[in-house]
Amino acid sequence: MSHEPVHDVRRRDADTAETARANRHWWDAEAPDYYTEHGRFLGDERFVWGPEGVDEADVGLLGDVSRRQVLEVGAGAAQCSRWLAKHGARVTATDLSIGMLRQGQQIERRFGAAAVPLVQADASRLPFTDASFDVACSAYGAVPFVADSAALMREVARVVRPGGRWVFSVSHPMRWALPDDPGEAGLVVRSSYFDRTPYVEEGEDGAAIYVEHHRTLGDRVRELVAAGFVLEDLVEPEWPDTNDQVWGGWSPLRGRLIPGTAIFVCRRA
Repeated sequence: MSHEPVHDVRRRDADTAETARANRHWWDAEAPDYYTEHGRFLGDERFVWGPEGVDEADVGLLGDVSRRQVLEVGAGAAQCSRWLAKHGARVTATDLSIGMLRQGQQIERRFGAAAVPLVQADASRLPFTDASFDVACSAYGAVPFVADSAALMREVARVVRPGGRWVFSVSHPMRWALPDDPGEAGLVVRSSYFDRTPYVEEGEDGAAIYVEHHRTLGDRVRELVAAGFVLEDLVEPEWPDTNDQVWGGWSPLRGRLIPGTAIFVCRRA
């Protein structure tokens, strides 16, 4: 499977159906190349929160996961879920893309990594009963890839037990005011931070083939509170001196000046 060539890139509206269709097909096609490019950094049983390399093993944002029912939303190839299982969690991994989940199965077969249940599911319509999980998490997963992230927050709140944690990372909202460039050109504001118009890559017929949705920090806080979460921490990782990789717009240059990732640490009220 290969990507349809990108014919145009622009900011325009993209509804729930177009967003889901585009991103499901994109990640189905992208899965092998994504793992080839980033697999060494992500590992096969590692829980890394973002391009800075912040590791759950070091920061413990999820707390003690042993014997806890844990849901990973937008798991990709389920590297984080395998780390969780290795540390005693009873984990379920979900992703919209069957291609990414198949990549996870290949990792398990090839390296003998811990197997976890893999479920293809839209993060806005999770196929689980109410209060099924103690913890939910997502590392650069589904949150920016759905049109209605407020609905996603409500759905996660539905399946997490009162008192349970919801921790997720996304690219820092400042990203959308800057060009997606890791060098000097990426340090000059070109767009409005407050422009929530989706970023859309289109095929020749004008249909979306990739979509991301931007929200401000304030938007995220309001979505979480409305869904019934208490925001306990907002982590903006500083770029470590030991990390010299460039990943899209993320780089040591930018990372030492502005935050590239936002990690929201929440508790279900």
